[in-house]
Amino acid sequence: MSESSIHLVVRRTIRATPQRVFAAWTTPEQLMTWWGPKGVRCPSAEVDLREGGTYRIGNEMPSGDTVWISGKFEVIDRPNKLIYTWSVEPAAATPERVTVRFEAREAGTEVVIVHERITSEAARDQHEHGWNGCLDGLVEMLETPAAAGR
Repeated sequence: MSESSIHLVVRRTIRATPQRVFAAWTTPEQLMTWWGPKGVRCPSAEVDLREGGTYRIGNEMPSGDTVWISGKFEVIDRPNKLIYTWSVEPAAATPERVTVRFEAREAGTEVVIVHERITSEAARDQHEHGWNGCLDGLVEMLETPAAAGR
């Protein structure tokens, strides 16, 4: 398997509209609420939501160190799909790519994350843990009674 062929697909159905889930994914204040697996806090999120625009998200680890993820939006199809590059700073020569689809379902929205161009199986496993943790937080934010009024 070549390095460029390592990829990951993670799915989760969330009881909210695609518009609501897309907004939670792309609004800095909302991102800071749910981003990161358990034990990781998001102290900062910057989003320039336009094709060619950039994003930068902080991940404060339990150790207190902050890891920054950044990239550029390649496709924005509101509220159906986002495609963006993904680099952990300092940026790699070839960034990874993330596609997020927000697919309407009877039960809400199925979020489908495809993370490509991963450099190793170990990195793939870390991404899988991270994405599942992020989706846990997104479900918690969007499906709690207080979130219904947002």
